[in-house]
Amino acid sequence: MRVAIMQPYFFPYIGYFQLIKSADIFVIYDNIKYTKKGWINRNRILQNGVDTLISLPIKNGSDSLHVYEREVSADFDKKKFLNRIKGAYARAPHFSSTYALLEQIISYNDVNLFDFLNNSVTKLCAYLEIDTKIVKSSSIKIDHNLRSQDKVLALCSAVGAKIHINAIGGMELYSKEVFTSNNIELKFIKSNSINYKQFDHEFCPWLSIIDVMMFNDMEFIKASLINYELIEGI
Repeated sequence: MRVAIMQPYFFPYIGYFQLIKSADIFVIYDNIKYTKKGWINRNRILQNGVDTLISLPIKNGSDSLHVYEREVSADFDKKKFLNRIKGAYARAPHFSSTYALLEQIISYNDVNLFDFLNNSVTKLCAYLEIDTKIVKSSSIKIDHNLRSQDKVLALCSAVGAKIHINAIGGMELYSKEVFTSNNIELKFIKSNSINYKQFDHEFCPWLSIIDVMMFNDMEFIKASLINYELIEGI
């Protein structure tokens, strides 16, 4: 059983979906603190040839609140957001099909931040034909007061993980020795370079999955979803 664990992100880059696809179970954190200036409610798209931030406005709340306790701001102008996407990608080869999906995602009515993001990730996975089982972290019976590596180990053990796959950025946060002592292999996913034509601009890598879907057919995307290496933990 291969298990990956990650917090929810707003239209994340393709590496996020590589991580999901690499696992049998993807645990998505809902009971984790919302962090400002992270990727939970923002990402990057291509606009006029340069990478530009997009964001999901969040209702003001205490920094101690978990993601599932936060709400999307009432000021979120869905039409304005979609018009911005249209302005950036209307001439892209796969605009129509991608935009139709984005309309479905953005029109989601629940203001709960986690539910909004979870719905987005779930719909994107279905569109990309990723059939990994997605499980909310709070639904798993562990001591949720645990932190960092201890919490990851508890989640892995609770769902019967034999292999834990993590994003490469977490390589210094987890110990292979500790995972091995718990009978779990520790691996990290490293995305290989993925290039494609973005109009006539110089290629800008690792933008939101929106960018990948706008410019590429499903055959290319499916190949890109497995274009990575699994590296042993240290």
